[in-house]
Amino acid sequence: MKPELSIGSEPRARDTLDLAPRFTEHDAVRLNRLFRGSSTQEMLESVIRDGLAGDLAVVSSFGAESAVLLHLVASVDASVPVLFLDTGKHFAETLAYRDLLTQRLGLNLVVLTPDPEDLAKKDETGLRWSYDPDGCCEIRKVKPLEKALAGFDASFTGRKAFQAKTRANLPRFELDTSDGAGRLKINPLIDWTAADINAWFETHDLPRHPLIAQGYPSIGCSPCTTQVAEGEDPRSGRWKGWDKTECGIHKPGEEPFL
Repeated sequence: MKPELSIGSEPRARDTLDLAPRFTEHDAVRLNRLFRGSSTQEMLESVIRDGLAGDLAVVSSFGAESAVLLHLVASVDASVPVLFLDTGKHFAETLAYRDLLTQRLGLNLVVLTPDPEDLAKKDETGLRWSYDPDGCCEIRKVKPLEKALAGFDASFTGRKAFQAKTRANLPRFELDTSDGAGRLKINPLIDWTAADINAWFETHDLPRHPLIAQGYPSIGCSPCTTQVAEGEDPRSGRWKGWDKTECGIHKPGEEPFL
């Protein structure tokens, strides 16, 4: 017979795991309504300083227009982590530009790299981009970022509506549907125009990515980025010849968000 244990009169507290998502679609709708009519700067100050979206990070490619969002966030709080995916395929100019902006703006840079075992098993030659760009992005971008974002409640992106048709209807706040964690994606510049971006560069004397002058308005990994002709969609130089418009971090078809 099992011996009786003397537990006492107080009920035992049970450890529980909170598996509920951090945020829901309702939260995204509420935040979009809350900041309707607010400037980008007002929104960023409230979200960052008042902790409205929990632990935050910026995801940055240090591309053609990245300096604007990085400057805006750093002006509020330069300690916000800036996550950079070092895929091993970047232009040398991008890496130099990353270092320049990090020093200039005092950024809290966090460099993410692909899992060496994944590379050895799935991209030993380093040429997967040439026959399976989705698979290459999965190894070098999606999985490392997914792992890093597990520690955050929300992330800032630099997406803008004018960049591509697939981004035309994005709101400021949306739910990250990549998993069930319920993180938020925050798009502070979604309603900025190309003229707005250029004006911010000029007003704050921000350095430009050196490849812009060479005809690269949208800059990703070097094997999958080509120059863009005048009048073409700024992102038409990404994965040219492939039925692919996003790296997998942001998915087309997930834009019916408000």
